[in-house]
Amino acid sequence: MSAAMALVLCVAISARAQEVTPPTAQPNEHPAVETVKFLSGGGVAFVEHEAAHVALDLIFEAHPYLKPIHFGGIPFFAVAHEPISPRREFVVSSGGFWTQEATSEWLLTRDPDFRRRHAPFEKGAFAFDLLTSAGYGVVAMFRAGPSERDTHGMAASVGVDERAIGALVLAPALLDGYRYFNPESRWAVWVSRAAKVASVALVLKRTSSPRQ
Repeated sequence: MSAAMALVLCVAISARAQEVTPPTAQPNEHPAVETVKFLSGGGVAFVEHEAAHVALDLIFEAHPYLKPIHFGGIPFFAVAHEPISPRREFVVSSGGFWTQEATSEWLLTRDPDFRRRHAPFEKGAFAFDLLTSAGYGVVAMFRAGPSERDTHGMAASVGVDERAIGALVLAPALLDGYRYFNPESRWAVWVSRAAKVASVALVLKRTSSPRQ
């Protein structure tokens, strides 16, 4: 599900970036090169998201595999695994979001005003991270899409309404987007970080499974 979403969202944010970012491209760099770098950043972020799921599956010996799914009649794929305990399921389902949030936090902390820099690769990765989280968050609010969606796995594993999980995934994306356009804002920095910690803290929620 992330694959097609990444392509659509990266194209959308690319157009937006051209509109709001000052023209800081190097004089001898062709616009096509800019686009390739931007999309490459998004592609790397996508790989990181899926690699987080696979790595956690391997750590928990859950034997990951690719499973074909459909969303609105469009074919996608998901990284599936064998049944594991609810707590481990929550960690595996959250892994992609945690990777995205960590990457976005690193970019914004390293250079809060990187929007004004010539950094198409970093902006592509940042766009994927924010827009993918936002997309998952909105879908979770409506509890739509295939049951293999990450937010559904997170909600089911800890017994929380998926809409609450959607809000928890959406909040850091919105706050990091605000930080991107308002790098001088200090309150957004700490509220964003608190929202990210809250997502990780849910792993401590008690579950009904004897295997933790």
